Amino acid sequence: MTDEPRVAELRVVVTAADYEAALAYYRDVLGLPELGAFSSPGGRVTILEAGRATLEIADPPHAEYVDDVEVGRRVAGHIRIAFQVPDAQAATREAADAGLAVLAEPTVTPWNSSNARLEGPAGLQLTLFQELDG
Repeated sequence: MTDEPRVAELRVVVTAADYEAALAYYRDVLGLPELGAFSSPGGRVTILEAGRATLEIADPPHAEYVDDVEVGRRVAGHIRIAFQVPDAQAATREAADAGLAVLAEPTVTPWNSSNARLEGPAGLQLTLFQELDG
């Protein structure tokens, strides 16, 4: 057995009907650096770096609990994307200014982070979270 991980990268692929709006938010507003852009016959893809990636597997009761903490009711589908940001309040304002629907303003969670919930481009539920000291 080797200490090398068997998986080197997690890549979440989002098919966005409004490609330009999704790219503008994730790249320009949220600030994910562009790693590459490619085209296919009649199509385009841009790969954005999102820092360290993790895959969270939650059962339905836990997903319901997180929705209740962040929003007050069950709102997410089976996939929700979470981005750690330095300032959840500022990132939420920037997202709202860019036209995203804010489902819940940043709130302090039982796990000591400040989490906001948004309806992101391409129909993705987004959590913007800031780890709090202590």
